[in-house]
Amino acid sequence: MKLILFGPPGAGKGTQAKMMIEAFRLPHISTGDILRSEVKNNTELGREAKTYMEAGKLVPDSLVTEMVKKRLSAPDIAKGFILDGFPRTEAQAKSLDKILPGGVDKAIYLKTSEDIVVQRLTGRRVCPKCGTNYHLRNMPPKKDMLCDQCLVELYQRPDDNEATVKNRLHVYLQESEGVLSYYRKQGKLENISGDLDSKDVFSDIKKIISSLK
Repeated sequence: MKLILFGPPGAGKGTQAKMMIEAFRLPHISTGDILRSEVKNNTELGREAKTYMEAGKLVPDSLVTEMVKKRLSAPDIAKGFILDGFPRTEAQAKSLDKILPGGVDKAIYLKTSEDIVVQRLTGRRVCPKCGTNYHLRNMPPKKDMLCDQCLVELYQRPDDNEATVKNRLHVYLQESEGVLSYYRKQGKLENISGDLDSKDVFSDIKKIISSLK
């Protein structure tokens, strides 16, 4: 099963990816994780990416694609994978089709309304020590504003305010339309409501995956 997981900030991709990994035993491939690993291991690709990052520039599509290509050559993806954060553009999607014979099986899009995205992200709180995410309403800590594990005070990320969240959502919708349209034309795009409870979203994802078997 070769799957892509799409969704705007606050759609719950991280939660769904964890549930999918546990249920289907597929590796989760995140471009952010790949990039950090390449830089940390001081690979040739990592060193090249670092020059862009240190200059405050975006890592070019071609370089990101090469990193993804390298990761997809690893033996652990023989039975499939969950790809997160790539492709971001139609050009990247076309490159991915060249890397993978037959392309991906399904592109799953967690379509989430603005109100829900704002509610989720403005209510998010993070532990500064271990990085665990909480939510004031959906997943509060056991003790008010303290991390369950570290017992240190949680904080709100500076970009988790309403105005910034709305802007991030609008930018995502504009930038993602090309790649979503690409998979829609291929008949591989599956829309799921990201507004639902995480268990209901996962139930819909399982139905899609069951249809592939």
